[in-house]
Formats: sequence, structure tokens, C-alpha cells
Amino acid sequence: MTQAITYESHPCFAVAARKTYGRLHLPVAPRSNARTRFADSGKSKPAITPEEALRWLDHVVGQGKPISLVGITGPGDPLAVPGPSLRTLRLIRQQHPGIGLCLTTLGLNAADHADELAELGLSHVTLLVDAVNPEIAEKVYAWIRPSTKTVPLDEAARLLVNEQARALTALKKAGLVVKINTTVYPGCNAGHVEEIAAAMATLGADIMAVVPFIPAEGDRVSPELMAEVRERAARHMDLMPSWKECGEGLVGLDRPDKQDASVTVLPKPSMERPNVAVVTSTGMDVDLHLGHAIKAMIYGPREDGLACLIESRDLPEPGSGSRRWETLAETLGDCFVLLTSSAGDKPRQILSRLGLSVLITDGSIEGTVDVLYGGGKKGKKCKAGS
Repeated sequence: MTQAITYESHPCFAVAARKTYGRLHLPVAPRSNARTRFADSGKSKPAITPEEALRWLDHVVGQGKPISLVGITGPGDPLAVPGPSLRTLRLIRQQHPGIGLCLTTLGLNAADHADELAELGLSHVTLLVDAVNPEIAEKVYAWIRPSTKTVPLDEAARLLVNEQARALTALKKAGLVVKINTTVYPGCNAGHVEEIAAAMATLGADIMAVVPFIPAEGDRVSPELMAEVRERAARHMDLMPSWKECGEGLVGLDRPDKQDASVTVLPKPSMERPNVAVVTSTGMDVDLHLGHAIKAMIYGPREDGLACLIESRDLPEPGSGSRRWETLAETLGDCFVLLTSSAGDKPRQILSRLGLSVLITDGSIEGTVDVLYGGGKKGKKCKAGS
């Protein structure tokens, strides 16, 4: 087992080090397993593949950027579908053994992977803990999905609280540094943060970050409330510096989609392949496994640049093996990407070889398509046939 370093000397936690060490976030997690009631329901960026993540890291390192830490986080939870996250960690460990690794997760499934994360030499794991009382968790979360099946919120909230405690215990037993991230939602969990700190400290957490929820509109958490919440939490555990001292500006480097446009991370439209294919059961969200899809919705750009629904196409029926994916690639020959909630390795490999990228996401169709076309034009919508 790789020995985890202590948080006192950690490049992410030590104040001086955070100002000089570069940190890169790689969004390879395709699926979320929870959503807070406060989350933005707008655009959802699709995950990039482990190979795309490694290519991006290679580019950043090649530019001479001082990367010391790579975080596996977003757009979903890294352990909701562990495969891509673990593969990314392995690829980085093989190609860049001197770079530190970390992972941010809600904690579901974390206990089952604690030993593997320790063997990969993670510098720390961040657990997102906004409640240790199931009743308060119900106020924080709109839904929690421990597996692929929807679970009633009261039951899921109890399971989440228990699984987070089990995750912390397992991660510490494996020898990992564990940081707790708690977001303060006024009127919801602000008075509960001290209880979170006490519970996490008892289970062995090393350090805690207490940050305010920042809404797109409306009132923000007052400095006075944050000071009181932090003072109470600090009675039980060491805290990261306050938000104004430890904000996004000290992280070091942004997400790949905000960086050098010369490096292609997400697939791009071309003259030959201008359209996007989506498999969906609702017409609103990317929620269908590719293997179950018999139709695809096709989106493409109008003359004014807006991406609109063009048509629906029949896809080849299941049951013909590799030939099915070859036929599907022909059917979607004018599409540069196919959006689905899940797909096997074999169809992804075949479709990629035939020029069709497959992106795994659980976001809204409108928001994800908008991202793929570069953001679109705000305030305008279009309908099929317009």
C-alpha cells in the first residue's frame, strides 16, 4: 500500500503550497447519484473519457504548467460508475507517477473501493457531507440514487448517511487522508454543521472545508453566519481557510473545456458530420442505455447557428452483434457524437473506429447539446421543424 502523506504538508491544504502548486480537475464521471435542491438545473457538461483526460493532462504538462495534483471530480460522481474514474487514475499513475491524485465523492460505493484507491496512491479523498441526520439530508437533496433504481427519498437519505460513515471508516482504515466538504445552505443545514464536524471527527476525518452555497440569484450566506458556523465546526476539527482565502482562484488550473481551444477534449461538429444523435425515453433527458435504444433524436444547427431537433430516426434492432453497431454507424453517418446514459465497451470501440464518438451523460438534452455546439445563444429556443 502506498503511504498517504499527512494533511499538514499536503499541497492542497497547506496555505503557502496552494498558491504555488497547480491542480487540474478531470471530469470523467458520467453519472450523478444525487442532486441537491439547490443545484442549477441548466446545462450539464458530458464526461470526457479516461483517454481524453490523459491527453489533456499530457498537453498541460507539456506546456510547462506546474501540475502537482490531479483531482477526479465531475460532472457526475466518480464512484457512481467507478470504471472510468479508476481507469483514469491508473493511466495517470502509469504515465505521470510523480503527480498526486485525489478524488471527490458523495461516498456511495467508496467503502468498497477504499483499498484500491489506497493502492493507487491517492493523496486524499474528499467526502461531500452536507448532513449526518437523514431528516436534514431530505431537506438538502431532491433525489438520491444509490444504484440504478430510484429509491424513496427518506429511505435513500438514511442509506446515504450510513454509507458516508462506512466510507470514511474504510478510507481511514486503508490509510488515506480524508477531507470533509460541507456546503452551508441557510435555512437548511447551517445549524447542523457543528454536528457534522463532530460526527466526522469521531470517525477519523483529517480536515474539513466549510463553504457557503453561492446561488446564481438571490441572497448569499452572510459573512456573520459563515463566521459563526465555522467557529462552531472548528471546535471539533481543523478547518481549511475561509472561502475568501481559499477560493477557486488558488486552485491553479481550470477545467479542460475552458482551456486551450487547440486541444480537442469534447468532439466537435464538422462539415461531414454536423449533427448530434441522442437516445432518450423522455425526450428531455439523456436517460437510455444504448443497448436498449431503437430510436435516436437528431439535433443539428440551423442557418443562424442554433441547434434544433431535426428528426427522429429508427435504429437497428438488438440481437445482431457487431453488425448492429456497424449499421447504427451508417444510420448516424451525419452525426459527430451520440449521447447515451450508458454503453458497453465493444459498441463504443466499434462506433469510435467508424467515426462516431459516444459520450456518456445523464444531463438534459437541451443543455448538453448546447454545450457541444459551443454554448448557443442565450434567450433563444427552437422547436422541431423550425
